[in-house]
Amino acid sequence: MADMGAFREAVVAWAAGGPGAPARELAARLPVRTVVLLEGPSDAAAVGALAAGRGRDLAAEGVCVLPMGGAMSVGRFARLLGSPGLGLRLTGLCDEAERPYYARALDAFHVCAADLEDELIRALGVTRVEDLVRAEGDLRALRTFAHQPAQRDRTEQQRLRRFLGTKKGRKIHYGRVLVEALAPDRVPAPLDALLAGL
Repeated sequence: MADMGAFREAVVAWAAGGPGAPARELAARLPVRTVVLLEGPSDAAAVGALAAGRGRDLAAEGVCVLPMGGAMSVGRFARLLGSPGLGLRLTGLCDEAERPYYARALDAFHVCAADLEDELIRALGVTRVEDLVRAEGDLRALRTFAHQPAQRDRTEQQRLRRFLGTKKGRKIHYGRVLVEALAPDRVPAPLDALLAGL
């Protein structure tokens, strides 16, 4: 839904110090009822892929999936979107290290053990993730990365997790790819609970 994208852009501009009127007008015009506050676009890609895989159109359901550009922004977004701002229902998904930021701002949110990529790698298993990396044409880059001295003392899972963040756009791409490869009963609990609660 293009209008939900416009709402998301208006909220991000508002949070950055811009005017709030465009976000308020869109919230009044659209069926926005819930905002999912996420740290970044890779989390949004994963949530979107899981929703699509379950036949859900979150925008049509009135759910705005909003990557904030970092967990430290959650308080600012919560003030604008929740009470006393627009009065929308808020939830979120964060990494364990960012739990304190979310706990200060939101009543309901879900926490990944390390981060979402770690959850997805554990759910799929290292071999399956490597197969997906091969299918996406990145196996040579992964092998080169894995042989770097700084990676030698890490486990295969740790190397994979780190590899996903080494190139701009890779985490976003694999957020979708890894979720699409999950069996329905292997969806990590935080991601599954987030979607079930929407």
